[in-house]
Amino acid sequence: MELRIRKSFAGQSMMQTLGAELKEVGAGHVVITAPILPGSRQQHGVAHAALTFAIGDSAAGYAALTLLPEDQEVMTAEIKINLLAPGAGDYLRATGKVIKPGRRLVVVSAEVHAVTGSDEKLIAILQGTMVPVSA
Repeated sequence: MELRIRKSFAGQSMMQTLGAELKEVGAGHVVITAPILPGSRQQHGVAHAALTFAIGDSAAGYAALTLLPEDQEVMTAEIKINLLAPGAGDYLRATGKVIKPGRRLVVVSAEVHAVTGSDEKLIAILQGTMVPVSA
């Protein structure tokens, strides 16, 4: 399962553009990090919400994929984000998890933290629905 997720992640050019890395993969659980690069900052010098959303959505989606059969992929049907604080730090860490697996819908969530050294701050939460699709 982990090899499947890592192979899929490696094929995402968006994640490569953002410098994102797949850090942890477990059943119903995925962690993705991304540096806050100059090209992914907004006008106040902190992480743009698009970076926060992108890695949160991917972490949640891959968490769903860990629970699906090999002949299925996953697509985001809908996802909501609450931005709680500015993304100030060295990098962002998105932790995706499955709330409720299903054959037709998988309910997921993600928390995104801004990390500086050993300090971390919750900056966003996401909740959404993933739809299994044929590979």
